[in-house]
Amino acid sequence: MNSKYQKENANDVVHHMEYNAERSHLIIPEYGRHLQKLIDQATLIESDEERNKAAKYIIQVMGTLNPHLRDVLDFQHKLWDQLFIMSDFKLNVESPYPIPSREVLQLKPDVLQYPQNFPKYRYYGNNIKYMIDVANGWDEGEMKNALVKVIANHMKKSYLSWNKDTVKDDVIFEHLYELSDGKLNLLQSSEELINTTDLLRTNKRISNKINVGAGQPKIQNKKNTIGKKPFNKNNSQK
Repeated sequence: MNSKYQKENANDVVHHMEYNAERSHLIIPEYGRHLQKLIDQATLIESDEERNKAAKYIIQVMGTLNPHLRDVLDFQHKLWDQLFIMSDFKLNVESPYPIPSREVLQLKPDVLQYPQNFPKYRYYGNNIKYMIDVANGWDEGEMKNALVKVIANHMKKSYLSWNKDTVKDDVIFEHLYELSDGKLNLLQSSEELINTTDLLRTNKRISNKINVGAGQPKIQNKKNTIGKKPFNKNNSQK
């Protein structure tokens, strides 16, 4: 009798087994299906007072499930927003914070416009182009000439950082002339930039500092101390 009842009960359980593919979609899966069911039940409560009590209870449960968020600013505000989102904005309760709307949450952020002013010479970077534009706006004089020289030297340094080879000053002057739309012309000047060897030495020094700062272990030579007794002050006085 008992075995027959257990068999029928087991068949009934298997027959009514729920699969995730047949269940409703979880809006925020991190909270689990049981909390989602609590929220669905709260939306069906007719009494406003009981529905508000149920919402506050659910907020307490959500806070317990996320103890790492307690130090986050506006922790309760975030929980209330998630509560309305998980209810598909059907939960009609009093919230201590502004209730979010579906339209605001569905807004997509603007596409970021990445600056690609001169993709032909990417190794110079966007800051060089910005400095060139600034120099183009300056009046002729010693200040502008000094700025143009600084820009040319920095261009040479950037060129060597990426190409790891020697470069003539004429090449840098041609690139400067092209990037400035012909406004900064050093092609016919007798200006000399910093020596290539000095720039390569500077780039290598900077690269070594970055590698050491990144946490690479330093290799230290240790002397072989096998068979040696540790120094003892008392023994030395004997």
